[in-house]
Amino acid sequence: MSTQAPRIAEVSRNTKETQIRVRVNLDGTGEAKLNTGIGFFDHMLDQIARHGLIDLEIEAQGDLHIDGHHTVEDVGITLGMAVAQAIGDKKGLTRYGHSYVPLDEALSRVVIDFSGRPGLEMDCKFTAGAIGAFDTQLTYEFFQGFVNHALVSLHVDNLKGHNAHHQCETMFKAFGRALRMAMTLDPRSAGVIPSTKGSL
Repeated sequence: MSTQAPRIAEVSRNTKETQIRVRVNLDGTGEAKLNTGIGFFDHMLDQIARHGLIDLEIEAQGDLHIDGHHTVEDVGITLGMAVAQAIGDKKGLTRYGHSYVPLDEALSRVVIDFSGRPGLEMDCKFTAGAIGAFDTQLTYEFFQGFVNHALVSLHVDNLKGHNAHHQCETMFKAFGRALRMAMTLDPRSAGVIPSTKGSL
C-alpha cells in the first residue's frame, strides 16, 4: 500500500469569459459532479472520470450565449492545471499511457506522456459538426487546453467511425483509460523520476 500523500488538487480560474472550478482526486473511484452548461460535454467529462478512475468535480459558468468555445477550452485549461498540481513531482509515475477503445463502429486510440513538454497531435474527421449543443471542433480545443497546462504530449486518433457521437465518446474514453495508466504509481520505481534526464 502506497504511503504517498493523496493526489488531490482544486483549481479555480476566472476570466471575463468563464468562471471555472475543478477539483480532482487522481486516486478516486470515478465519481463525477459536472455542470458546464453543455450536456454532451458533461457526458464526455464523465467518461474521463469513470474510465480514468478520477474523482472529478467541475463547475463552469461561461458565455454560452455566444457559443461553447470559451467554456470548453477553459475547462480543458483548468483541468490540466489541476492534474499537474495533483501529480506533483512525478516520482514513481508510470509516465506513459495508451488505450484503444471501440464503441460499435467507432474506434479511437490515445497515447499520453507526462513529459513536461506540451504537444498535441489529433486526427479525427468528424462526420457531423455538432452533437447536441456541442460543436465537435471544440474537442481539439479541450485537449489543447489540457495539454498546454498539464504539460503532456498527447496523441488522439479516431481510427474509424461514422457516428459523430461514437467518434467523440471513444476518444474521451480512451483518453481516460490512457490517463489512468500514465498516472498509476509504479511500485518498482518508487521515489524515482521516470526519465534518464532525472527530471520531467
